[in-house]
Amino acid sequence: MTRVLKAGILGATGTVGQRFILLLSQHPYFTIHALGASPRSAGKTYAKATKWKMAQRIPAEVQNMVVKTCEPTGEFLECDVVFSGLDADVAGEIEMAFLKADLGLFSNAKNYRTHEEVPLIVPMANPSHFDLLAHQRSKHSLSKGFLVTNANCSTSGMVVPLKALQDAFGPLSKIMVTTMQAVSGAGYPGVSSLDIMDNVVPFIGGEEEKMEWETLKILGSVNKDLNGFDLLQSTKVSATCNRVPVIDGHTECVSIEFERKPAPSVEEVIRVMEEYRTEAQALGCHSAPEQAIIVSREDDRPQPRLDRENGNGYSVTVGRVRPCNILDIKFTLLVHNTILGAAGSGVLLAELAQKKGLIV
Repeated sequence: MTRVLKAGILGATGTVGQRFILLLSQHPYFTIHALGASPRSAGKTYAKATKWKMAQRIPAEVQNMVVKTCEPTGEFLECDVVFSGLDADVAGEIEMAFLKADLGLFSNAKNYRTHEEVPLIVPMANPSHFDLLAHQRSKHSLSKGFLVTNANCSTSGMVVPLKALQDAFGPLSKIMVTTMQAVSGAGYPGVSSLDIMDNVVPFIGGEEEKMEWETLKILGSVNKDLNGFDLLQSTKVSATCNRVPVIDGHTECVSIEFERKPAPSVEEVIRVMEEYRTEAQALGCHSAPEQAIIVSREDDRPQPRLDRENGNGYSVTVGRVRPCNILDIKFTLLVHNTILGAAGSGVLLAELAQKKGLIV
C-alpha cells in the first residue's frame, strides 16, 4: 500500500500554486500540509489570501489553512515533498534554502533548469535523469533532499512526441516549432485584455530561448559518470512563440528532420506515437494517462477547447501528421499548459520519485 505523503506548496496563491492545490486535493497519496506565499499573504487564511481563478471551488481542506512565509521552518520541515510554483524573480534563494534544509523539492520555476547538477525532467520523456540525484545529494551533503525542475510549458508538450520518435528512429537533426500559447501561461493578472482580445502577440519574453535550450537537455542524457548531462550536439531547434486569446492549452506546429535517410513515413511516425509507453505508465503512477500521445485523424484537430483535457490534462494530443516539403515530417500538437506543462508535471514527477524510492 502506498503511504500518504505530506506535501507543501510554495507560491500557493498564484495560478500554478492553485493548480497544485486542485491536483493534490484530489490525490490518493498526497495530503496538503503547508502553504507558503509572500509576506503580505502570510498569516491569513488561504481563502482570504488568494484570488482564486480555477474553474472549481477552493477545496474545503485548504480554505482555512493559514498561509506561511516561504521559509524551511515549521510545517514545511514536516513535509515529505514540497512543490514550488514560485515566480522566477523570487524562486532562486527560496528553493536553494529548502534544498539545504534537506527537503525534496519539485520546482516549476526556470531558475535551476540550466544547472549542471539539477535534473530538468518531463515525466513522460526523460525520467532516467533522476539518476543524477545521488550526485546532487553528495554535492550538497543531503540525506533525503533534492531539487528537480520541470520544463517550460511549451517545451513539456513538444518533447513527448519527439522523445518517442528519437527512441524509435534515432537522432533528429532539425526541429522547427511555432507556438500559439494560452494566456494562463502568463499567470495572473497576465496579459492585458487590451493587448490580447482580438489580437495575437508575436513575442513572449525568454520563451523561444527556453524551448531551444531545454529540448537539448531533456532529449540528451546523463553522462557516464552520473554527475552531469550530455546535451544533444547535432540537433538544432528553432522556436517562434506567440500569445493567443485562449485560456488554457498551448498549440504547437512542429516540423522535424531525421538524421536517418530515408526518413520514416507518416504511417510509421503515427504508429510509434500511438504505441509510445512511458515509465510512469509502466510503474502505475496515479496521474499517468492511459495514452501518453493521442493521435487524432481529424483534419481540424487538436483544438484547445476540445482536446486540452485529454488524459485528464496529462496526454499530448497530436494531429495533422503529414510530410513536410522542407524537412521530413510536420504535425500539430496540443498540451494543457498548467497540467502537463506546469503543476501536473510536478505531481507526476513526485509520483515517479516515490515509485523509484527517492522520497524517503
